[in-house]
Amino acid sequence: MATTLAKAADGIGTATHAARIEHVSKSFAGPAGQQLVLDDITLDVAPGEFVTLLGASGCGKSTLLNLVAGLDRPTAGTIGTDGRPALMFQEHALFPWLTAGKNIELALKLRGVQKNERRERAEELLELVRLKGAHGKRVHELSGGMRQRVALARAIAQDSRLLLMDEPFAALDAITRDVLHDELTRIWSETRLSVLFVTHNVREAVRLAQRVVLLSSRPGRIAREWTVDIPHPRRIEDTAVAELSVEITEELRGEIRRHGQH
Repeated sequence: MATTLAKAADGIGTATHAARIEHVSKSFAGPAGQQLVLDDITLDVAPGEFVTLLGASGCGKSTLLNLVAGLDRPTAGTIGTDGRPALMFQEHALFPWLTAGKNIELALKLRGVQKNERRERAEELLELVRLKGAHGKRVHELSGGMRQRVALARAIAQDSRLLLMDEPFAALDAITRDVLHDELTRIWSETRLSVLFVTHNVREAVRLAQRVVLLSSRPGRIAREWTVDIPHPRRIEDTAVAELSVEITEELRGEIRRHGQH
């Protein structure tokens, strides 16, 4: 385990930022011409920082994450990252014909890890996400929460310093999501990864992040940011989490009203 965690933390403190988004705009072609989805976004994610992107559906959160991941290019502006980011989706996207361990080993293979090292590294990563002994399990044998843990382990296997997460727990039941919040916080603390996490769930954003960034809609602009000075461990039902969530929710509702969304 120590080897995996040391490699994940390697380089922390040497880079000035994990991600730097400068004056980024993004347009897509539509029936009425070019539609501006993101407008002049400037945002830095510091090394080891956990940032949540929050906003109503359609505000451009996932579009921005895809741009940072390099899956698309901005219409204007620049994006820089400390190495290639790892991306985790809402759906686990595991290969069903591979076992849990082999899904992780594939990521290690694509990264150039030697064959004789992959099994041990995959076992370390499964232990990190509290799935020790699950190397040989097929995807259909895993619960939804377990599949997302494997997906998280596979993302960490990419040895990136920046983890991009696009609503990874949205499809899970409340109890499983609550458990995975705890697990993600623990893993972030142990690995010292930088995390940019997209959600539309205000309490999830407050529970997890050091900083919450609210996007407006049509087009997406940074409306406001909050620094979350609530010590860990945090719970969804904590008074401080609830109070800040109420404040952010009111701001989010105001943005929705201003842009005529329901």
